[in-house]
Amino acid sequence: MTHGTRSHGPVADGRHTVVVGGGLAGVTTALALADAGVRVTLLEGRPRLGGLAFSFQRGDLTVDNGQHVYLRCCTAYRWFLDRIEGASLAPLQDRLDVPVVDLARPAGRRLGRLRRDALPVPLHLGRSLATYPHLSLAERARVGRAALALQGLDLADPALDTRDFGSWLAAHGQSARAVEALWDLVGVATLNAVASEASLQLAAMVFKTGLLSDPGAADIGWARVPLGDLHDRLARKALDSAGVRTEVRTRVSSVSRNENGGWSVEVPGERLDADAVVLAVPQREAHDLLPRDALDAPGRLLEIGTAPILNVHVVYDRRVLTHPFLTALGTPVQWVFDRTEASGLRSGQYLALSQSAAQDEIDAPVAVLRERYLPELERLLPLTRGAEVKDFFVTRERTATFAPAPGVGRLRPGARTKATGLYLAGAWTATGWPATMESAVRSGVSAADAVLGALGRPRPRHLFELEEAA
Repeated sequence: MTHGTRSHGPVADGRHTVVVGGGLAGVTTALALADAGVRVTLLEGRPRLGGLAFSFQRGDLTVDNGQHVYLRCCTAYRWFLDRIEGASLAPLQDRLDVPVVDLARPAGRRLGRLRRDALPVPLHLGRSLATYPHLSLAERARVGRAALALQGLDLADPALDTRDFGSWLAAHGQSARAVEALWDLVGVATLNAVASEASLQLAAMVFKTGLLSDPGAADIGWARVPLGDLHDRLARKALDSAGVRTEVRTRVSSVSRNENGGWSVEVPGERLDADAVVLAVPQREAHDLLPRDALDAPGRLLEIGTAPILNVHVVYDRRVLTHPFLTALGTPVQWVFDRTEASGLRSGQYLALSQSAAQDEIDAPVAVLRERYLPELERLLPLTRGAEVKDFFVTRERTATFAPAPGVGRLRPGARTKATGLYLAGAWTATGWPATMESAVRSGVSAADAVLGALGRPRPRHLFELEEAA
């Protein structure tokens, strides 16, 4: 049990909310409610907070289970970083700049860049697109026309969710090469699906918000420390300071109405009574905990598919990558990040390869992945030739995200259920975003807003103004 002195909100009244799940959605919900003066208990089955964005030890290395980034347009996650006093540990680029290496091109002509200028939208990307070497002049012109058409789509139109992004791109003149070298370069990393398997609505949201809303919207941020320092250590400190009771290694077995009209949450050795409960857990777990009458069609939660992400970790005896990160074409390698400093490695270099939409590789043996990726890294990074591989391992998140397939929008529920006092949070709920850290935090904001409305408490403006900023 953890207690602390409240520093961000009024003293809690007698109302009690139990938040089930200590990922970003649950932590956000708990902090927002505590800041508004609600007494909160946060329950997490794992021994740590952070959900699927966490760290672990491997010898002397501190390893993130996967590489996570965010963009300047991620106003909710940026609020979260500020709230846990971690923004300086996960800074943003001054200006979008993504090195793109195409191994199909001759040596010396392989590097291109996607970067922005300090000009209004859409001119901020004009020079970068005009000089992007991985597309022909005609393909670049057609990309510009497709971007303008994308900008004109109405994200509130439910028909967009019935179509796939790949078909829309083809209908707007995008070649297979343009999809590979530009649209999927961004889309696979943000949606965890190739264009042909992604909802047009979600894809349009990503590109409109990230690339076509504000000149700086797509500037990339990432943690320069282990994710556990942010999502577990600093999050726990913030929860303690807010007066939240936080229990880890505490798995909830049931959620039910109690004799007083409130809710009872069963955990090993204890029953917690609450005025409200927020289920901030994956959709299948939420389905199993929800009372039968809480949703009109609870089976829809089980129809929300999942998509894997594979992360390949390689430690070399010397420096082999001169950029903080890069992305690649003409190779199975997608994105490569330098994690040396964050991991605590004192000599050599530690690279993390983030492989999204990894259905074909997620269960491949480590030996097979080693044979596949080390030669590809030698092709991609000439300095690896002759370097000694000190360590090679993989991390697998088989259900890393919900699958952003066409039709998923109708399956994603909102924060409110039909059962008064019972709410949902998680990146898979109806945030309008794909399964990202931003979506998780936004879902926590929505759940907290719903709880506060039911309890008759005012919304804390310092939190909800992020919605206006978006």
